[in-house]
Amino acid sequence: TLGEVIFINFCTFCMIIFAIITLLPCMNVLAKSVSSEGAVMTGSVKFLPVGFQLGTYRYVLDTVEFVNGLKVSVIVTIVGTICAMFLTTTVAYPLSKPTMVGRKFFMLLFVFVMLFSGGMIPNYMLYRSLGLTNTILALIFPGMCSVFNILLVKTFYEQLPESVEESARIDGASNFRTLFSVVIPMSMPVIATVSLYYSVSYWNGYFAGILYITRPALKPLQQYLYELVQASQVSPDANTITTDMTQYMNTSPESVRAATIFLATAPILMVYPFLQRYFVKGINIGSVKG
Repeated sequence: TLGEVIFINFCTFCMIIFAIITLLPCMNVLAKSVSSEGAVMTGSVKFLPVGFQLGTYRYVLDTVEFVNGLKVSVIVTIVGTICAMFLTTTVAYPLSKPTMVGRKFFMLLFVFVMLFSGGMIPNYMLYRSLGLTNTILALIFPGMCSVFNILLVKTFYEQLPESVEESARIDGASNFRTLFSVVIPMSMPVIATVSLYYSVSYWNGYFAGILYITRPALKPLQQYLYELVQASQVSPDANTITTDMTQYMNTSPESVRAATIFLATAPILMVYPFLQRYFVKGINIGSVKG
């Protein structure tokens, strides 16, 4: 009908406007990162580069803190996502079975933990007493268990046909064999979705580093970026990177910050298109209980 066509066109127009609003800040950061020093310092760079140059990126990639932060973030993201997915899939599987003894108690416990926490100071005291401060484990453990992701995977498991699992058990498969050989391969949409959630969370995480990490070699990339931006707010012309900036002509501190932000964002942006189809499907199936 005409009303439906108007409504769809209106929604499409709104989506385009929102996409443009979201994209413009990214274009501004990218343009500043490849623009000349004079153009950036005079504020003439908006959404297109002025005086194109790539010296800023060479400068950032030669910075010791950036390289160390990148290595730490890659390790934390990969190891953390694998560990978190193992924990999430194995916890969600028994919770999806109505026959599990104490199922309601554990569900109540998980929901309570999702709503209430001990707080920042008790968490720090716990990590310090366990000797986890200034270790890479302090960056991995805080994000390993997400109750929301567990409930999402649990709901997806409940959609799977029980007959398939019964056939596996008749063939002699154990519960672990059924989970990893039958259930998980059938659950790739939600597995990919939750993996993306964990990966983005680990990659963008900086607060755990601020709380538990003081050694420069263990600071994740986002913590380095946070400290870089904070230093620029205290002194806009401050250069907090140890690399000798005189080696790189035509660069400015603001363009360096923009290049660092873009390089810190680019890896996760490159991963998302490969998981997008799983992401949409996983949300649609895993969030609705039939």
